[in-house]
Amino acid sequence: MKLHVFNPEHDLALAAHQSRFTAPRAGRQLRHDLGFLPALWAGEGDVVWVDDITLARLSLSQIGIEPKATLADRAMLCAMLRHKQDVEVEPWGWNLALRQQLLDCGMSPHLLPTDEQLDLVRRMSHRAWGTTHLLRPLTTLPGTIGEAHELRSVDEVKALTHNSQGLVVKAPWSSSGRGMRYLRTHHPGAPVEIDPPVANWMANVIERQGSLMAEPLYNKTMDFGMEFESDGRGTIAYRGLSLFSTTHGAYTGNLLDTEAHKLQQLHRHLSPQLLGDVKHQIISLLSPAFNGTYRGPFGIDMMVVTHHGTTFLHPCVELNLRRTMGHAALSLSTGLSPLPATMLIRYDGRYHLEIESMK
Repeated sequence: MKLHVFNPEHDLALAAHQSRFTAPRAGRQLRHDLGFLPALWAGEGDVVWVDDITLARLSLSQIGIEPKATLADRAMLCAMLRHKQDVEVEPWGWNLALRQQLLDCGMSPHLLPTDEQLDLVRRMSHRAWGTTHLLRPLTTLPGTIGEAHELRSVDEVKALTHNSQGLVVKAPWSSSGRGMRYLRTHHPGAPVEIDPPVANWMANVIERQGSLMAEPLYNKTMDFGMEFESDGRGTIAYRGLSLFSTTHGAYTGNLLDTEAHKLQQLHRHLSPQLLGDVKHQIISLLSPAFNGTYRGPFGIDMMVVTHHGTTFLHPCVELNLRRTMGHAALSLSTGLSPLPATMLIRYDGRYHLEIESMK
C-alpha cells in the first residue's frame, strides 16, 4: 500500500524539529481543506490521508477529478495500518512531527525514516545548504546572477545593508513568504533602514533557528521553477517547469500548460542554452549529494531578473526538498483540456483549489 500525505506545515515542522509539533492555525487549516491534493497523482490501490472525506470528495468533484485512490480519515487509516506491514509513505515532506503522527496511528517504526535520516533531510533543507551546494556553483554559468549570506546576528544584517539597495531577509526554514522580510530604502539614495519590529523578528528567528539568510532585493520579471525527483540512489529525473505567481512572496497559483508553451514564455527572457545548462548542472550537482540521502520529489525556485538593464537568471532562489505546488500543477496538466489554464489557491474562510481556463 502506498500512503500519500499532504502536510503543508512541513517547513515549519522542520524549523521546530519536534516530534510533538502543533502547526499554526493557518497550516492546520490548509492541511484540512486541501488534504485531497495527493489524489491528483495517487494511483489505483493507493490511500490518501484526509481530515474530512466528504469535504475531500466535494473539492475533487468541483475541479472535475474522480480519484483513483482511496480517501481515508485518521480512524480509517489507523485501522488499515494495524493490518499492513508493506506500507510505503509518500508525504509532502518528511519531518519528525509527521513520523510521530504515523507512529501514533500504529505504523511500524521500521517503515519510517530514522532520526539520522530526518536530521539529514533537515540539514539539507536549510537555505544555507542550497546556497553552498547549488546557488554558488550555478552562478558560475554565464547569464546567471544571485548571492545569499548566512548571518548570525542583527548587527551582521545591519553591516550588509550599508552597501545595498535593498535586502530580502529569510528564516532558514520557512515557506510561502511567511518567513521573510524586505529591507528597502525609504527614498532613492537613502540607506537601507531596519524598523524595530523587523529587527525584533530577526532577533527571534536567530534565537530559534540559529541564523538568518539575506540576499539582494532583485528587480524580478517573473517567477518559475524546475521540478525533479530523486530515486535516492544517485539518479535524478527532471519532471518539468513550474510557472507560478506570488503576492508578497506567498504562493497564489500556477500556470497549467504544455511544456512547449511554458518554454516559449521563458524563451522570451532566457536562452534555451542557458535553461538547458542550468537543468543539467542541477542534476550533475545533486545526483551524488542525494545518493543514499534523499528520495522523493523536489523543486528549485528561480527568477528572471533585470540588473542594470540586462536580463539574468537567478538559478536558485530556494531548494524545496519536498513535493511542491509545481509538482501538483504538472499532475493536473496531464490530460487537462482545454489548456492553458490557471491553478489557483483561494481563501474565503477556507482554502480552495480552483482551475480557471485561459481560453
